[in-house]
Amino acid sequence: MTGAAALSEDMTQAMMRRALDLARLGIGQTSPNPMVGAVIVKDGQVVGEGVHTWAGVKHAEILAIEQAGGLARGSSLYLNLEPCTHQGRTPPCADAVIAAGVAKVVAAMEDPNPLVSGKGFAKLREAGVVVELASSFRDEAARLNEPFAHFMRKGLPLVTLKAALTLDGKIAAPEDNQGWITSELARRHVQDVRHAHDAILTGIGTLLADDCLLTDRTGLQRSRPFLRIVMDSQLRTPMHSQMVESARGDLLVATTSAASAERRRALEQRGIEVLVCDGTGGRVSPRLLVEELGRRRCLSLMVEGGSKVNWAMLESGVVDKIFFYYAPKILGGMMSLPVAGGVGRLSRADAIVFRDLTLHSITRNEFAVEAYLEK
Repeated sequence: MTGAAALSEDMTQAMMRRALDLARLGIGQTSPNPMVGAVIVKDGQVVGEGVHTWAGVKHAEILAIEQAGGLARGSSLYLNLEPCTHQGRTPPCADAVIAAGVAKVVAAMEDPNPLVSGKGFAKLREAGVVVELASSFRDEAARLNEPFAHFMRKGLPLVTLKAALTLDGKIAAPEDNQGWITSELARRHVQDVRHAHDAILTGIGTLLADDCLLTDRTGLQRSRPFLRIVMDSQLRTPMHSQMVESARGDLLVATTSAASAERRRALEQRGIEVLVCDGTGGRVSPRLLVEELGRRRCLSLMVEGGSKVNWAMLESGVVDKIFFYYAPKILGGMMSLPVAGGVGRLSRADAIVFRDLTLHSITRNEFAVEAYLEK
């Protein structure tokens, strides 16, 4: 590699890293859009940057072009995602890039929407703009916008099953469940993960046992309210629970047609949405619930339920990945609740299988396992 080529490669690496770092500033602030960061470079100097947020409306490319002004002509634009070509809340970004006179666009990946993937690059090339794919950043860029890409392919939210458990896979003791399984640092990490999601789900058993709030407590800005969902087939959700009393248009109770009409009216009078999702055995259907979330353009759902809900979600096939936090403890016994209860699989050959496992170090004595369901 010549000196000039090496210098160009170093610039690409540095500017793509900067674009990805900028994109991450949009965590929790872009849904239902993707996170995008843009950097414009002219004569080796950064002359414009942009980060997309839903509230800010303008896309990252437009913000970077506006900051660069006339210096955008003949410049290089670095992005983590292909510029859009469709009219949404704003005009197509590819058109704005061409109009600004940008000479080269370097992006980490194509648009994950199969209906538009590659069209932005094609339009740029037709206009004489040099287009390069920074393929070494593709996996990182895809991971950053994983929920958006999943939604573009499936029309459904990416569903993550989260649990805090002991080394022997237990989430609750049979009697005294005071205190926490994992450390405060692990619980803070969970809040960061929550913030990156559009919705969170638990079961009525967890609500009755813990009187939980299930809120995003990071204090960071969001593009949409954090939707809290309770699976409650008989509408036993207490009117005096923290969840109900704190509801401000951000609580949905999923139930069945067998539930009390009187209880439904009482919840609805408090401004709480009640959604009928009839499944088998008088239970709420996880599949119907997730499909409804997809229709609402909810990109991601985090499940923080008990043993029964966890199994129902896994068995229904709606779970896409797990994020399990392990503490260096063992409860043992046959009465402590496992992470997934229910009937379970009756033979090892029928076990639910996971792939692409990643270990995350949380503290010196704690770790988390992230893995994807094999479907």
